[in-house]
Amino acid sequence: MNKSGGIGIGSASVVLVFTVLCLTVFALISYTAAVNDRALAEVEAKLVKGYYDADTLAERVLAELLAADPIPALGPVHGVEIAAKWNRELAAVTAEFSCAVSEGKELFVKVAFYDDSYDILSWRMRNTREWLADESLPVWPGD
Repeated sequence: MNKSGGIGIGSASVVLVFTVLCLTVFALISYTAAVNDRALAEVEAKLVKGYYDADTLAERVLAELLAADPIPALGPVHGVEIAAKWNRELAAVTAEFSCAVSEGKELFVKVAFYDDSYDILSWRMRNTREWLADESLPVWPGD
């Protein structure tokens, strides 16, 4: 007896193998993306924790400077070196210090102290490493 029409067992196997291969590739792509996202989240969490630790230390140093007589006290405060000088333009003593956030980043603080008040001139995170351009890619100069 001769059967005609319908899908044979061979074509069903090919479709099944193709489907399994597609699902395997999509699973590997999803796994790789999840691993990369986790690594990025861990680095970001470490940076945020470092920032808030540095911010807490900077707040403590500022509180010590405000409580000091004369303002600001010279020398290290909580292990942080203070650079203080008279600023003629502001007619105030300015103090600068920085607290380490992570390798290559620090929290920089600059404060102006007046007779009965103070102003925070700068409170920002900055890079401590020198930026180097990556020129290893051979690009056509356009001559």
